[in-house]
Amino acid sequence: MMPTPVSALIHAATLVTAGLYLLLRSSPLLEYSSTALLIITLTGATTAFFAATCGLVQNDLKRIIAFSTISQLGYMVMAVGLSQYNVALMHVVNHAFFKALLFLGAGAVIHSFSDQQDVRRFGGLIKFLPFTYTTMLVGSLSLLATPWLTGFYSKDLIIELAYGQYSFSGTYAFILGSITAGLTAFYSFRLICLVFLTVPNGPKQSYLNVHEANNKVIIPLFLLALFSIFFGFIFSDLFVGIASDFFSNALFIKPNNISLIEAEFSLPLFIKLLPALLSLFGASLAIFLYHKSPIFIIELTDNLIGQKLYTFFNGKYFFDIIYNNYFINKGLDLGYNISKVLDRGIIEMVGPYGLSHTLTNTGKNISKLDTGVITTYSIYITLSLLSLIFLIFAPILIDTSLLNEIRLFIIYIAALIIVLSSSNIKS
Repeated sequence: MMPTPVSALIHAATLVTAGLYLLLRSSPLLEYSSTALLIITLTGATTAFFAATCGLVQNDLKRIIAFSTISQLGYMVMAVGLSQYNVALMHVVNHAFFKALLFLGAGAVIHSFSDQQDVRRFGGLIKFLPFTYTTMLVGSLSLLATPWLTGFYSKDLIIELAYGQYSFSGTYAFILGSITAGLTAFYSFRLICLVFLTVPNGPKQSYLNVHEANNKVIIPLFLLALFSIFFGFIFSDLFVGIASDFFSNALFIKPNNISLIEAEFSLPLFIKLLPALLSLFGASLAIFLYHKSPIFIIELTDNLIGQKLYTFFNGKYFFDIIYNNYFINKGLDLGYNISKVLDRGIIEMVGPYGLSHTLTNTGKNISKLDTGVITTYSIYITLSLLSLIFLIFAPILIDTSLLNEIRLFIIYIAALIIVLSSSNIKS
């Protein structure tokens, strides 16, 4: 498991920035391919929903936040598919602040609590880590797009822009994006409840040693919390304001695909409020289930359907099993067969090892012909003479047009050996 500062850097910057930057800079190409935009929109919306459902039942503190990153990445890709590249870029920047805040806050909790990461082993830390609780609460509220916090100015706008497309892909993205907003609020406050609000579930020694982080951690958390609150309000008009020319020619949007005015001024009030209402419902439900009435969750997982759903979501839709069984293992088997049959089989037998081995064995077999018995030598001479006579008179018996050159070469070599042998005998 990597350190939380590294996780914060990867999930807030490199993981989401690299791919999104490539898509944004490819906007002149994407804008002229409606099929590509459709696929990107469907992929982004599906990814956001998939990661959110997986994050509902994760128990590792950092893994919950990691699935949140995948879900938010789905929103960003969805915005690209809707041709709203400036909104996607703003969500990348906004997301960096509250996601880094959440990861560093999680690191402070883990470090202070005997390196424990299972959220089922925490509880009641609000009295021991009030500052860390406050910063993680700010990060979670910004993540679920609480109005007027940083995440609100990009995440809610993406959902509104999806509805403003008035198309199949836009409606699909709006529905899944809105549901995902509620799920995000649920697992975010599930984390807050299990770590900070519920009754203590960890060992006594961990609570005796728990402490706030030092200033090297507190100062970055404080700065990130400020950005998670105020950055979106201050800079939203610069990134996504109507008639803002901040990106100039860096991003290209076809005039037919510009729907920002429609999303800002023409949508029904209920559509604009729906993501916020679902987020409020998800957060309230999480607080009720995990803080006020946790027995209800136990009853949900006591029946067969609840256990199957829990296993399905906790197992990430069994994608890991599918990959391991049908891709990774098959690849390993193929590599093993190539190594055994091709590398250590055919290539070794045909290559230098096989050549040297064959020549060595051939030499040993020929050396066995030297027995020192005169009758054996006379048999060799007689067989050789008969073979030579057969080769000489072969054209009379069979058609040797195809093998004529080889026959003549053998006769030449045999005659040469006879001549050299007779000269050696005379000398």
